[in-house]
Amino acid sequence: MDTPTSLLIFQITCCIGFSLWLSISLINNLQAFASSAGAIGETMSMAPLAQPPGISLPLLVRAMTPHAIHRLALSIIVLTQAAAVLAAWIGCYELLLGAGLEVARPWLNLASSATLRFLLAMLLGGIWFGYWMRQEVLQLTHLLMMVWILLHSVVLNVRWS
Repeated sequence: MDTPTSLLIFQITCCIGFSLWLSISLINNLQAFASSAGAIGETMSMAPLAQPPGISLPLLVRAMTPHAIHRLALSIIVLTQAAAVLAAWIGCYELLLGAGLEVARPWLNLASSATLRFLLAMLLGGIWFGYWMRQEVLQLTHLLMMVWILLHSVVLNVRWS
């Protein structure tokens, strides 16, 4: 097997894995919308900071407790996820059955951009609501997912010769 073929197989694997991950993430949020909104509400209400031992700081004025706002935040994420899923699968189709990587690349970049957008929303929202103090694992997960998306973009966009 030659290097270009093995690289294409690797890129296809990355794209399909990325598309499947996006799809499962979207399905999870749609199937368990109330639970996902509740998890977002935990962060936005800053509830973890009230758990013993409580953390009292000026940032607590940022807490947002209305459930409608939590559902709105999740709705925006779900819509962005849906756009990412659609773009990712179009990119996969173009890569596997269509015109190849050059035509697939803009679609896959769009999917990566949309994914980065909702990950940044979660990361920035989390930092706004002080999640680094009690939800460190969640923050690290968001950061690692961003690294994964950035590396995915490198694999797809670098002109390997």
